[in-house]
Amino acid sequence: MATKEPMVIVKNLHREFTLGDHIVYALRGISMEVYEGEFVVVLGPSGSGKTTLLNQIGGIDSPTKGSIKIKGEEITQWRAGQLGEYRRNSVGWIFQFFNLIPSLRAWENVALALEFKGDRKNIKKRAFEMLTAVGLGDKTKRFPSQLSGGEQQRVAIARALVKNPEIIVADEPTGNLDYNTGQKIADLMKNLNEEFGGTYIVVSHDISITKKAKRVFHLQDGQIESVEDHSSVN
Repeated sequence: MATKEPMVIVKNLHREFTLGDHIVYALRGISMEVYEGEFVVVLGPSGSGKTTLLNQIGGIDSPTKGSIKIKGEEITQWRAGQLGEYRRNSVGWIFQFFNLIPSLRAWENVALALEFKGDRKNIKKRAFEMLTAVGLGDKTKRFPSQLSGGEQQRVAIARALVKNPEIIVADEPTGNLDYNTGQKIADLMKNLNEEFGGTYIVVSHDISITKKAKRVFHLQDGQIESVEDHSSVN
């Protein structure tokens, strides 16, 4: 359940890219707050700035100007080492294309997140437990090629959650799946949010995923046009 304290505070965020002689204004003054334990969706068409915004919050890109505070700390002022630690320990990523390593079994892909974090205690046991939580307890030793698209995304979700991150950022997590499988993945993420906690920020162009969200931020041309509040129905 969300608390009254924002986990993420974004203020007047701008991100500009130079392409040849042109400047692309990917983000144009975005301000938003996401509360601890919330499940929010950032909805918008391709090119609206969704992934750019997620990259800022996830600490893998820096804004041209503006402020990003995580639990009250200004991450735009952090050094590279601090950002690296933040990404390893506090952020779980879920990608559209799964990004699993083909030569590793499902449990090994999940365990890799703990290896990167430097947390090597009971790695295999914890990886198996997380895969069971996402419904793959009987497929822990399969390679990605032996899994369906939906199952591969479940492995990716387990990998994101096994290190117990405070923030889970999902970039089009249903975009590479058929509609029915995508709905199951959206339901899974919502159920995991309720069971294990964590603050979920999901970007998508799929309007059906908004039914899972407490709030929906509508993004267009690098700006938030409106915010829907679904608290009364979720």
